[in-house]
Amino acid sequence: MDLRISMLVLFFALLISTTKALDPCDSQSKANDLSIIPIYSKCSPFKPPKIESWVNTIMDMASTNDPERVKYLSSLVAQKKASSVPIGPGQRLFNINNYVVRAKVGSPGQLMYMVLDTSNDAAWVPCSGCTGCSNTMFTPNTSSSYTPLDCSKPQCSYLRGVSTSCVSGGPTDQCLFNQTYGGDSSFSATLVQDSLTLANDVVPNYAFGCINAVSGGSIPTQGLLGLGRGPLSLLSQSGSLYSGLFSYCLPSFKSYYFSGSLKLGPLGQPTKIRTTPLLNNPHRPSLYFVNLTGVSIGRVLVPIAPEFLAFNPNTGSGTVIDSGTVVTRFVQPAYEAIRDQFRKQVKGPFSNLGVFDTCFASTSEAEAPIVTLHFTGLDLKLPTENSLIHSSSGNLACLAMAAAPNNVNSVLNVIANYQQQNLRILFDVANSRVGIARELCN
Repeated sequence: MDLRISMLVLFFALLISTTKALDPCDSQSKANDLSIIPIYSKCSPFKPPKIESWVNTIMDMASTNDPERVKYLSSLVAQKKASSVPIGPGQRLFNINNYVVRAKVGSPGQLMYMVLDTSNDAAWVPCSGCTGCSNTMFTPNTSSSYTPLDCSKPQCSYLRGVSTSCVSGGPTDQCLFNQTYGGDSSFSATLVQDSLTLANDVVPNYAFGCINAVSGGSIPTQGLLGLGRGPLSLLSQSGSLYSGLFSYCLPSFKSYYFSGSLKLGPLGQPTKIRTTPLLNNPHRPSLYFVNLTGVSIGRVLVPIAPEFLAFNPNTGSGTVIDSGTVVTRFVQPAYEAIRDQFRKQVKGPFSNLGVFDTCFASTSEAEAPIVTLHFTGLDLKLPTENSLIHSSSGNLACLAMAAAPNNVNSVLNVIANYQQQNLRILFDVANSRVGIARELCN
């Protein structure tokens, strides 16, 4: 009898273990390799809105959120007294919460699904007691390493484009800040520090915003991880741990699982990868600028006036690679030249669909020319799935690019995440280079 009971226990233990191993959502991080998923995939903890298809989701985000995102990127001008001057609608994704990574905050670590953002520096998470936040919040009083930061700490002065204040009466003068977000949203937070765990790495004393109150519906429900180039970003706060280097592969929006990855540090990075110089722009120091020299449609180099592509550190103009904008945006004259050349090589008629103005019958898709982005030392030929998007019914194919909003106050082109899907994008800040290589991570 004891033997049979033991065998039954062993059988169920193996069954549970096998089931867990086959669970595609039970991805285990390896070393410095973090999984990345679209925010509304099957493995995501976030409840998706009621939508007809993923195509409609992209259409909606590109039409309603991308313009605000591009305006935000254009507004990122360095301020001498950043603690008192807002920088446009806020340092955030403007409700374009496309990709999230698993992170743990505190000691012991509390799991949070944080939005990935290469154009933001500071991280922030909703904290217990927060007014207007979701049910998933970080609980500071259960963390043994949690510490509020006072106004005398240098991290408080690193906050850019926000309103800061100090609260006296406690053991320290806490550094508080308020930030506008997404046009219709804002939040107030306390600058604190605690342990941040990414994969198997623990970054101690990580400074981030502990959100106390939220107004509006655009704030990411479980926070944001800033991968920009400023002093409060992950690369800066992790010191020598990652050697100023990270890369990611973003899966398709249609991917359900944690199949993408964020790789931190030099280990495990591709050894054979084409690179282009990473440029420094003092007007927008957090952004990843590259030198876009031209665009080809098929075999034709599109005639674009140099001033619409040129990098200019004196004005803050140029081209950035951004993880938060959905579809690539060019300033109006550049986009129109690209669009017109594309139309010359594809059989019309053409129609509009959401933000896209070059849609045609999908039966003519075989005629669609290759779109090539020319950077200094690097030509990126976009696969068809990165240059075209289809209607939910499948009868239309559209050029998956658009013009930047007319009211953007400078020349800023944005290489967005739809064009980055299934590519390994390497950001090597220490050596001032950006690398791009094909990688299927669906």
